[in-house]
Amino acid sequence: MHFLDQAKIYVRSGAGGPGAVSFRREKFVEFGGPDGGDGGKGGDIVFEAVAGLNTLIDFRYTQHFRAPRGKGGAGSNRTGAGGEDLVIKVPVGTQVLADDEDRTVVADLTEVGQRITLLEGGMGGRGNASYKTSTNRAPRQHQPGIPGEELWLWLRLKLLADVGLVGLPNAGKSTFLNRTTNAAAKVGDYPFTTLRPQLGVVRHKGREFVLADIPGLIEGAAEGAGIGDRFLGHVERTRVLLHLVDTAGEDPGEAYQVVRGELEAYGAGLEDKAEVVALSRTDLARPEQLAEAREAMDEAGAKTVFPISAATGDGVDALLDAIVEALGDRSAAAAEAEQAPDEAWSPL
Repeated sequence: MHFLDQAKIYVRSGAGGPGAVSFRREKFVEFGGPDGGDGGKGGDIVFEAVAGLNTLIDFRYTQHFRAPRGKGGAGSNRTGAGGEDLVIKVPVGTQVLADDEDRTVVADLTEVGQRITLLEGGMGGRGNASYKTSTNRAPRQHQPGIPGEELWLWLRLKLLADVGLVGLPNAGKSTFLNRTTNAAAKVGDYPFTTLRPQLGVVRHKGREFVLADIPGLIEGAAEGAGIGDRFLGHVERTRVLLHLVDTAGEDPGEAYQVVRGELEAYGAGLEDKAEVVALSRTDLARPEQLAEAREAMDEAGAKTVFPISAATGDGVDALLDAIVEALGDRSAAAAEAEQAPDEAWSPL
């Protein structure tokens, strides 16, 4: 399955059905009169977050969504049937954005089953029976039905994970993901082996958390260098960042600062998230290299640094212990969030 995290779509709600013009004519009925029914309401455009989806690839092939219109009214005061709502199913973590300069967030679907009615269908038109008055006994007026609404929208998927894995290309991120989860990320001895985000579930000492690996960052990613920073959106929702630095690299301290600089340039609060730092690929470094790397990381401002080798497993358990500690008690965090006062909603 191909991964796609952005898509542009067109949506249109259904128009209301037209009202009917009809007059009652029945045998043995002394008085006739208007009996044209109202038209039915058009279908709404509804977005729903569902489990089991982790890509927007379907929206590459289907980009136009139109809800059905309401049926027209009929005689005998029969109201037309309403059009069925069109439910567009998206992955959990999908944001719906307006197609404007600011890309205003219209909806943010972060829970399974969450639904939002984005466009309402048009109301059905009035039939001639509703125009009957004491002075207008045989009206022929009717309404055609209110047209539906239409919009161009952007969909952007931000994967939901507990821990985001960041670092320069070839820092050993994919190897670490494969070591700690059941993911089968591609591993190679060349930069940018990872071209799309990967997810994996880590199970460690009775705890589970979701780990997200994104393509490596390089200096200037905020300006579009390399793959750029577009995939950093997938770690915006994480609670902890795991920063891997190659022990055998030329300058581990500079590598750490480069990634930190790109996180700050991206913004969205990434630079303020809790961070766990690890020196990776220690199996490829000499003892003196490891000592120099530790010293360089200390000078670069990194806090506690964990030396690990994802290939051999050395130091991985200690690193996972630190991550679990940084994540804290999930139940306590949830209780605290429930007790927090609701803030006024803003699309920005």
